Amino acid sequence: MNVMKSKHDELVPMQIQNSWRVTRKDHFPLPFTDQVLEKLSRKSHYYFLDGFSGYMQIHIAPEDQHKTTFTCLFGTFAYTRMPFGLCNALSTF
Repeated sequence: MNVMKSKHDELVPMQIQNSWRVTRKDHFPLPFTDQVLEKLSRKSHYYFLDGFSGYMQIHIAPEDQHKTTFTCLFGTFAYTRMPFGLCNALSTF
């Protein structure tokens, strides 16, 4: 089943949850949102980082790309850039 993203793009949904069971987890604590907002409230300049687009900008090392392999109607593929949903993607991002 493909999901239409726009007129010209299709998304191939995947379930990658099973790979989380065998993946060693990175433990990097994230700051609390209220603490970050409190610090920002005292500043006069802000930057907006596009977190959504950032995921597909981080390259996956060639020796690790096979770990992202998936099969669909069009063949077997592996990601070359980090997609949403991978274990440890948030801490890497």
